[in-house]
Amino acid sequence: MQSKFGWVAVVAVLIAPPAHAQIADYTPVTDAMLLDPDPEDWLMFSRTYDAQRFSPLDQIHAGNVGNLALAWTRGMPDGATETIPVVYDGVMYVISPAATVQALDATNGDLIWEYERPDARSTRSKGLAIYEDMILYTAPDSHVVAIDARTGELRWEAPAERRGHSSAPLVADGKVISGGSCFGDRENCFMAAHDARTGDELWRFYTTPAPGEPGDETWAGAALENRQASTWGLPGSYDPERRLLYWGVANPMPDSRMDRHDGDPDRTARASPADLYSNSTLALDVDTGELAWYYQHLPGDDADLDHTHERTLIRTRVAPDPEHVKWINPTIVPGEIRDVAVTLPEGGGIFVNDRDTGEFLWATPFPSDAPEMLLEDIDPETGQTFIDFDLVSRGPDEVRIVCYWNTRSYWPTAYHPGTNSLYTSYIDNCREISTSGGRGGRGSWRVVPRPGSDPEALTGMAKIDMETGEVTRFDVGRAPGNGATLTTAGNLVFHGDMSRRFKAFDAETGEPLWQTVLGGNVSVSTITYAVDGRQYVAVMTGDNPKVPELLGVAPELELPRGHNAVYVFALPAALTE
Repeated sequence: MQSKFGWVAVVAVLIAPPAHAQIADYTPVTDAMLLDPDPEDWLMFSRTYDAQRFSPLDQIHAGNVGNLALAWTRGMPDGATETIPVVYDGVMYVISPAATVQALDATNGDLIWEYERPDARSTRSKGLAIYEDMILYTAPDSHVVAIDARTGELRWEAPAERRGHSSAPLVADGKVISGGSCFGDRENCFMAAHDARTGDELWRFYTTPAPGEPGDETWAGAALENRQASTWGLPGSYDPERRLLYWGVANPMPDSRMDRHDGDPDRTARASPADLYSNSTLALDVDTGELAWYYQHLPGDDADLDHTHERTLIRTRVAPDPEHVKWINPTIVPGEIRDVAVTLPEGGGIFVNDRDTGEFLWATPFPSDAPEMLLEDIDPETGQTFIDFDLVSRGPDEVRIVCYWNTRSYWPTAYHPGTNSLYTSYIDNCREISTSGGRGGRGSWRVVPRPGSDPEALTGMAKIDMETGEVTRFDVGRAPGNGATLTTAGNLVFHGDMSRRFKAFDAETGEPLWQTVLGGNVSVSTITYAVDGRQYVAVMTGDNPKVPELLGVAPELELPRGHNAVYVFALPAALTE
């Protein structure tokens, strides 16, 4: 009877969960709370607007993490799962397969309420947002949806054309910012802001220009249906002082330059800008959606090398070491402190840009400097990027290997302020592409290890020093990463992979400190939170859509299917008192 969920929720545990139990004593989530969240909560996909995925919780630390034990687990239906939960005031909100949103008691996994999206059978949405007394959800039927956080009842819904919702929303300044998958034509390739209280659309930003708009010339007259670039992946970041959103855009579509440009791969430029705003970082005004600046990381992509996902915002000394960094802006004053946006693309590489202007600061190949990398060069003074045209398809019946592919995929990275390092998983693989047909195109493809790579060092974790660019590797092996990275004030890094192992490492040294075996491969997720002073670490397993592709390079894993579940760990109660 003392549960915050009231009498109804307690009865639900004893009999059957009601459709809409009431969460009692709910305190609305304010803008101030999103700006400076309680350490016990996890209010957005990376906890804070800067996408650092760092938690100040330290009850679990390097000295006691070896005592972590399972606190609770909850099974989920079959289907694709690649989501990150949010936790607020002891309640976990999570997307379940079949487009269902659930509110769970974060101390035991008991169901409080459930919202099922009508006629939506599957979802690839990456996560939820929370604001005031609403859960915001980019539903798979191309609607932005607000759900009552207390009851699970629908509050409002707003259509978003046929955009497709494989990303997640971010609430900033009372606006629900969302992107999507494009679904077939340029008119569906846009980001939007909706009023969080009413659902009214406030602005749109199209990720490719129409004829006559700025950037149109970079498409060299390409047909509108061939001007696509989505924001399908992880949502972006927000700087409340500058009032700027930093969002990543994916590869241009159709995937090949030939298909986009009427059979001529050389119609668009070989250097940036080409096919804007594909594979770019966008800085958008949160009030108007107007473009403040952009930076294109790869011009006129030819191999589906997405440069979308989060931009990590940090303040750091900038002193890139030429021993570790390939391209360095010569105007940098070594040791100067800058506010930067850090990008780790799926297609490989590390980019650091000034947060105010987008000025190029430094970049380097990652996970290694491979001759098959489609990014050939960067002008360090201007930041202009160049594609390796020798790796571009020019006709039918070609076979080529292009690196990288899903180097870090859409598993979020994490930053630790104590080490001034960004942590990420990586996989040293590439894509073998065969063209077919008179106009070329992607034709068929398969994932292959990078030529010359060590098969026993196919994957690993990387600690990237954000001052010098030095990369330190640990947990090297063959199991591809498939989960989010998490850092904590307990000097810990958490990560899980397709071997079904979920692990904790020392943030300074990378030394493994704890490991457990789960029922399936880790799928994105990975957060930490606390309820009544007890810290928990949560991770999800599931049928991630990337698993079949990645198993091509590590077939020995033989993963089980139908293992969707939430696992939550904590220290034994005696160690938390």
